[in-house]
Amino acid sequence: QVQLVESGGGLVQAGGSLRLSCAASGRFISSYGMGWFRQAPGKEREFVGAINWTGRSTLYGDSVKGRFTISRDIANNTMYLQMNSLKPVDTAVYYCAVDFSLRLTPNRYDYDYWGQGTQVTVSS
Repeated sequence: QVQLVESGGGLVQAGGSLRLSCAASGRFISSYGMGWFRQAPGKEREFVGAINWTGRSTLYGDSVKGRFTISRDIANNTMYLQMNSLKPVDTAVYYCAVDFSLRLTPNRYDYDYWGQGTQVTVSS
């Protein structure tokens, strides 16, 4: 069983920044990929970005490239999402997820465990 807890969400003005964290705990293998997704009301869950098990490779969704950065602290099983130049369209619940394969994947169905999400609201 794996538990994922997101934190760092909140209300920010357009152009501002937020940093989300995702702490993983529980029984799991040492090598796993992690990803961030988001879901706005009435919309499909959207891929934001992913980072592989070494932390050396990342993948981003087109809508956040150049603005968001994913990193991870492997020793502490924590992943981060630095969000800069935020826009109102970034408003959503942000979820982190774990993928026990060694893929770097944007497909939400490839992920095995999910957190409960944290709300990010960007005002105009």
